[in-house]
Amino acid sequence: MEFNSKLLEELVKTYGPSGNETRICNYIKGQIENYVDEIIIDSLGNLIARKKGNGKKIMIAAHMDQIGLMVTDIDDNGFLRFTNIGGVSPLVSLHQHVIFENGVLGIIAKEPVEDISKLRLSNMYIDIGVKDKKEAESLVNIGDVCVYLPHYCENENTVFTSALDDRIGCYIAIEAIKAIENPINDLYFVFTAQEEVGTRGAKTSAYRIDPDICISIDVTGSGDTPKAKTFAVGLGKGTAIKVKDQSILTHPKLRNIMIEVAKNNNIPYQLEVLEYGGTDSGAVHLTKEGVPSGVISIPTRYVHSTTEMVSKNDVMNSLKLLIKLLEHNIEF
Repeated sequence: MEFNSKLLEELVKTYGPSGNETRICNYIKGQIENYVDEIIIDSLGNLIARKKGNGKKIMIAAHMDQIGLMVTDIDDNGFLRFTNIGGVSPLVSLHQHVIFENGVLGIIAKEPVEDISKLRLSNMYIDIGVKDKKEAESLVNIGDVCVYLPHYCENENTVFTSALDDRIGCYIAIEAIKAIENPINDLYFVFTAQEEVGTRGAKTSAYRIDPDICISIDVTGSGDTPKAKTFAVGLGKGTAIKVKDQSILTHPKLRNIMIEVAKNNNIPYQLEVLEYGGTDSGAVHLTKEGVPSGVISIPTRYVHSTTEMVSKNDVMNSLKLLIKLLEHNIEF
């Protein structure tokens, strides 16, 4: 199996901030509909694709939404004030290009600030290059959402691009759907909506599916850059099997099965103890009476920035682990 650059580039360049996932949802649907037995888009916008099998009912969750900025006001000169959709950093956002769903482009700028460390989103605005409010309102409305202008770059070892959180998880789920031909387990691949604003799609889709097991696929941080906070995960060292984050202590039996599968198939792996953040599994494991849940994490540098970075080898090892795990007869 080779790294599919074309698929990943198209994923990261497709518009889909939280609550506005229609375009990315339709793109993913087009990629997988010939490889699954059932496919629905539920009332919250989750894309649920089933590959039927007779074993455990397994939910595989990868969120398709990305962070964004929502217009809150347009002043007399046509400058746009905004709020965040998900975890947006003022310093990361400064002077970055953004694009709205209708193709309108802008630049994020700031008012004069003496101490840049005190920069807040409330001190910032989007300049779309118009002369006044009337012209701005002909292009953009209150409530419209923009995202960082997408781009895609790669070299032999890494991909560095926008929106890897969590289009890289979507990439892995799509490739697994295509690779698994005769599943022994009953597989529900869910491309969730609104993860970045509180794992909302994971909550509703898990309630609908009522899975026996859940495996989320999402990014994690890295501890391998200069003077990084101590964190035993780095690029190029293998897929990461989550132990904990702020939202979950992964199920120990499922985690041990994941480790065993990795070892038995010579898949390099790392153990991830994350002291912040969360994934869809954080919501799913609390569904109804509780769902044993784990996470396959892709080590990522510069998460929630305009340019995130992953190792191609880590991505492929994450894909191998997911496929082998789903082909495993998981007993609880």
